[in-house]
Amino acid sequence: MNEIEIGRNKRGRRSYSFDDVAVVPSRRTRDPEDVSTDWQVDAYRFDIPIFAAPMDSLMSPETAIQLGEAGGLGVLDLEGLWTRYEDPSAQFDMVAGASDDEVVQVMRDIYAEPIKPELIRDRIQQLRDAGVTAAGSLSPQRTQEHWKTVVDAGVDLFFIRGTTVSAEHVSTGREPLNLKRFIYELDVPVIVGGCATYTAALHLMRTGAAGVLVGFGGGASQTTQETLGISVPLASAVADVAAARRDYMDESGGRYVHVIADGGLGRSGDLVKAIACGADGLMVGAALARAEEAPGRGHHWGSEAHHPTLTRGHRVEVSTVAPLEQILFGPSIAADGRTNLVGALRHAMATTGYLDLKEFQRVEVVTTA
Repeated sequence: MNEIEIGRNKRGRRSYSFDDVAVVPSRRTRDPEDVSTDWQVDAYRFDIPIFAAPMDSLMSPETAIQLGEAGGLGVLDLEGLWTRYEDPSAQFDMVAGASDDEVVQVMRDIYAEPIKPELIRDRIQQLRDAGVTAAGSLSPQRTQEHWKTVVDAGVDLFFIRGTTVSAEHVSTGREPLNLKRFIYELDVPVIVGGCATYTAALHLMRTGAAGVLVGFGGGASQTTQETLGISVPLASAVADVAAARRDYMDESGGRYVHVIADGGLGRSGDLVKAIACGADGLMVGAALARAEEAPGRGHHWGSEAHHPTLTRGHRVEVSTVAPLEQILFGPSIAADGRTNLVGALRHAMATTGYLDLKEFQRVEVVTTA
C-alpha cells in the first residue's frame, strides 16, 4: 500500500482518478474492425459495454429502447418522473427553465408527487413490448416498498443503486433491507452499488449480486465531496473492486461478479481507462445526457439534486451535441471525446493489440500524476 503521512495523527493511501492514469500501447496493434466489445450479464448479452445511468435527464422509456436497440442497456429510474407522471413533459420543461436560484425547490416540488405502481408496471411493459432488455432501478430506501411491483412487471435486470450501498446497513429506527436474503429470494439478476472499496465490494458480492456498481460522488452532477467530504477517485476504486472480484472467484469456486464503473465517465477516454482498470461494463450519465433525444433538454441531474433535506448534487448544463447514435458510434464532431464513444474504445483496444474487453483489462497502465 502506498500510504503517505497526512499529519502525525493520520495516514492515507494515495489514490488515482482517471485523469491521473493512461493506457500504454503494446508491441501489437490490430484493425478496429477486428475488435469485439460484446459482453454478457447473466443470460443477457450486449454488443457494447454501455449502460445508461438511471437518471431522468438522460433516460426515458424511448431512449432506453433506442439504446437497447443499439446494443447497450438503458436503465430506468423507477423513482423518477416517468413513474410519477403519465406525461412528464411539463415537468422537464420546468426543470430546464428554472433559474439556478430556484431550481432546487422546483425539483423538490416536482418530485414530491407520489410514485405510482401502475406507472412502474407500464414503463417496464413498454420496454418489454419493444423487445429490449428491461432494466429498472430503485434506491435501497424504496426497494422494500416497490420491489414486488417491479418483479411482477417482468423486469429482466434489477438495479439497487444509491450513492453508497452496503451489505450491512444498521438502523435503530426501521427494518433495513437484508440484501443477501432479498437477492436470494428473487428470480432476476440484481446489480447493486455504489461501492468504492475492496472490502465493501467483497461483501456485496457475497450477497449473490450479479454485478456491483463502482462509484461514489464522482458524477458530473454530484457534489458529494463538497457537502459530505466523501469521495474516492474512480481509477483506484475500480482497480480495488476488480481485485475483490478476483478474490471472490477463488472464494466461491469460480462465481464471476461483474464490475461496472459508475460515474465520472464523461468522455470516451474515461471509458477506455475504466475498462483498463478492471471494469466489465460502464454506467454512463452526462455523456448520454448530451444526446438530442435525452429528455433533460441539455441539462443533467440526479436524485441527489432534489433531496428533501440535504442536496448533494445540482442541475448542470451539458448542452445538446448530437443524436444518440452519433454519440455512441460517430462520426465524431470534435476531438473532445464527447462523440463516438464506442469507436474510441474500439480504437484504443486495437491500438494496444487486444481483441476483446476481458483481454483489454490486462493492458498496462501508467500514472501521470
